[in-house]
Amino acid sequence: MSPDPALSVDIAVRRGDRLIETRFAATAGITALFGPSGAGKTSVLDAIAGLVRPARGRIALGGEVLFDAARGIDLAPEKRHCGVVFQDLRLFPHRTVRDNLLYGQRLADPAAQLLSLDEACAFLGIGALLDRRPRTLSGGEAQRVAIGRALLRGPRLLLLDEPLSSLDAARREEIMVVIERIRDQLALPMVLVSHRVDEVERLASEVVSLDVLAEPA
Repeated sequence: MSPDPALSVDIAVRRGDRLIETRFAATAGITALFGPSGAGKTSVLDAIAGLVRPARGRIALGGEVLFDAARGIDLAPEKRHCGVVFQDLRLFPHRTVRDNLLYGQRLADPAAQLLSLDEACAFLGIGALLDRRPRTLSGGEAQRVAIGRALLRGPRLLLLDEPLSSLDAARREEIMVVIERIRDQLALPMVLVSHRVDEVERLASEVVSLDVLAEPA
């Protein structure tokens, strides 16, 4: 029997008056949820994270069922072992970079930690930022801190919602290199939301296309 994929998704998510249906499995590398604005990419990502409840279907990660509508299973977000980097980052503005990172570390199962704080800082090049607050960071610096906080949770899966959308060309390149390093050096499966062909072609090993057309609810 073949091993369970790292991630198995077969769901329908309600978004307004539509149902977004998608089915895919991801075993390694980066799986891109690709499509135009309004196609429901973020809704699918949020369903995997446990932030949105699907109308029907099933989600499993590493053989563990995270959601199964038929069986009444719906694990809380903190029990899904997913690291999430939101499009708006959601760094705590009143806390230093160090405290933002330590917040992620405190949520982690010690046995599942991928990196220590020092290792994460070295890996992402953010050691010099630890005493600063988010408002003083550039877009690229803030994005690396948000990724660091997600990695320090010790996730089995990293979810990235449009991580490059608000960055200029130089910062986009910087963060794409970080994402490639996570893929290649940490071997952490990722799901990436994007609407840009160049990002998907460069980063993704699998592409799940979503369109604005969907089944009426």
